[in-house]
Amino acid sequence: MATTDTLSETAWPGAVRERRRALLQRVGMGGACALIQVMEVSLFWPVTRRGENSLPAWRLALGGVAISLNAATFSALSIPLWIHGGALGGICAAIIICSGAVYAIINSPRSPLVLACALIPQLGYMMMIPPAMMLLGADAPFVLATSIALCIYAAYCLHTWSRIKRASAAEAQARLEADCRRREAERAVAARTAFLAAVGHDLRTPLSAILTGAIELERTAATGAARSHAALIGQAGQMMKALLDDLLDHAKLDAGRMNIVVEDFNFRAALAQTLRLWQGPAAAKGLRLRIEGARDVPAWVRGDETRLRQILNNLLSNAVKFTPAGSVTVRINAWAEEPRGHAMVLEVVDTGPGMSPGQLARLFEPFDQTDDGISARHGGTGLGLAISRHLAELMGGRLTVRSRKGEGATFVLSLHLDAGADPAAGATPARVDDSGRAGVARPLAAPPALKLVSAPEPPPASLTAPLPAPLAAPVAAPAPAPIPEPVAAATDGPTEVEATPPLRVLVVDDHDINRRALQLILQTLDCHIEMAADGLAALEACDRARFDVIFMDVRMPELDGRETTRRIRAGTSPNRSSPVVAVTADTAPEDVEACLEAGMTYFVSKPVTPAALLTALEQVLADAEARADGDAATAPDTAVA
Repeated sequence: MATTDTLSETAWPGAVRERRRALLQRVGMGGACALIQVMEVSLFWPVTRRGENSLPAWRLALGGVAISLNAATFSALSIPLWIHGGALGGICAAIIICSGAVYAIINSPRSPLVLACALIPQLGYMMMIPPAMMLLGADAPFVLATSIALCIYAAYCLHTWSRIKRASAAEAQARLEADCRRREAERAVAARTAFLAAVGHDLRTPLSAILTGAIELERTAATGAARSHAALIGQAGQMMKALLDDLLDHAKLDAGRMNIVVEDFNFRAALAQTLRLWQGPAAAKGLRLRIEGARDVPAWVRGDETRLRQILNNLLSNAVKFTPAGSVTVRINAWAEEPRGHAMVLEVVDTGPGMSPGQLARLFEPFDQTDDGISARHGGTGLGLAISRHLAELMGGRLTVRSRKGEGATFVLSLHLDAGADPAAGATPARVDDSGRAGVARPLAAPPALKLVSAPEPPPASLTAPLPAPLAAPVAAPAPAPIPEPVAAATDGPTEVEATPPLRVLVVDDHDINRRALQLILQTLDCHIEMAADGLAALEACDRARFDVIFMDVRMPELDGRETTRRIRAGTSPNRSSPVVAVTADTAPEDVEACLEAGMTYFVSKPVTPAALLTALEQVLADAEARADGDAATAPDTAVA
């Protein structure tokens, strides 16, 4: 045993010296492998790096040789294993050759040429296995069985490659079909969006005239019956507008194009104004409209005031609509939440007929009104709650409901709102919605976010349960300053009062009905109104005279409103700095941003109401006057000779 241990301890230095003498061969083998790899990479460089799909014949031939040499070099390790390893080495050599064949099959998908270059060397080494076994003295039956097994393995390799080829081709075809379907779906969504935008624009065009004409008829009606008829037309127009808005909102949500605009707003004021909007309808049905927990409501928060109002309006609309008697209660629970914000749970509770489990399961389905005959009795499309739930989810919240038959319903809106900043300027202008939706006129140039401007509502009747003091006084639009009495001149003789020239207004719209509707609103101000039917006519009018305000439609043939505004701003006409108010039915954020980039000053959405238009007119004139005063204050003094 000692002699054996001594031989083992003294044998390894000789083996190490033998390896050292074979260093050049090993380095040569490694260098040859590296050289072959570099050769293959360089030959196929145009395909792998530049994305080319064809090669010159010489490059392709040399590339095939490189692939074959690469495979042959890998499996060449089987030769010394057969020579020096005996039977065990032969088994290892067979494993190496089979591994090379599998590697060639996996890395040669869909290309018989690459497969042949990579697999032929492996098959050649396989054919050498039976002769090597015979040289080692293996029995003939065993050699025959091995030869048959190798033939079966080679056939299996070719069959496997064929299956991989078919699977790869099917995968590539499926990928192409999926890409085609995706492009078709994108085109369909784009076409539907364009169609809805066109339909919304075309429907709002006559709707503007209907609402404007109804308001003017009601204002000038000589009898109570005439005023009642005009009011009926106006109410029908508002209902039509609400249905149109719901359909377009649902389409935007379905297409993933609805955006949430986060900005600071007074939550107390928004909630109070929304409740006041529903005092009249609730009182008309004999319902009590109550609020609980208003003292915990935060004042300034960050969120999308417009969409939050839309959700509350939809919930209150359903509660008032489906409650025949009793009350509608808005219950609020709010608390501070780290790191900086407020968690809020708003519940709208009614004493209506309640809902069954089957109705609850279908409640938030679009166009599903949970019961036959509801549309005939109450109207609507069944979209309000579906839209409200989607909007709540877009704002990171949830909208749920609980109800039992005969026990009323409770809708629960839970969401988180970050803390907002109270503007340093003091009171914030009121954001009042005269049609159930915030934002009929928007100033485009007011940083940092677009603000919503509309006419204030008439004062409502008081609630059955009065609002708490902090919430009961929403921010109101500032009252107009009293007109100062004329001051007598310091001269003894009579003085002349210089007459103020009338306001010059240019109305640009390709629809005559829209131009006449705007004229109907503006003529009450004794304005000098000029009309233009398209952008080219507007440019000609701007070259002829200066206008105090330009009301510009956006969608017009030949030259649209935005391009017309760009040319006015870039030209030399006297209206380069005149305020341009966009009047359009396209109210998406990207449309507003496009109007801003074109140089427009304000944005008024269709259908246009007198309150919205006059509010926008008043604001742009005030801004223009403020800019003029600022320019006069900063202008250098001029010496008078």
